[in-house]
Amino acid sequence: MKIIKTDKYTLIKPETEPVTEFVKKIHKEENLIKKDNLIIDISEKFNTNSINLSVFLSLNEQHKQNGTSFVIIFNDNFDEDLLEELDIVPTFIEAKDIIEMDAISRDLGF
Repeated sequence: MKIIKTDKYTLIKPETEPVTEFVKKIHKEENLIKKDNLIIDISEKFNTNSINLSVFLSLNEQHKQNGTSFVIIFNDNFDEDLLEELDIVPTFIEAKDIIEMDAISRDLGF
């Protein structure tokens, strides 16, 4: 797992681990990243047809409760119902845009 921290977000990318191991590793790092806006980039490393994005729901909920953003970069088919609970975008630029929009909304009290 590769972690890149900036002042606005933390980007996490898998390396060679299966998706279940990747999620476990993120949970292990949660104390270090729980106050960060988080971008999970799974757009390149996994067999995207077999990913169930709902494995990220608990991480998403933790970040929302902490007042931070949680965005997944994923550019394949997924259950559209998840868009009600997860921010899923196809590109890194869109992920950064979501984080900026969330920050503006929080600043305005929404």
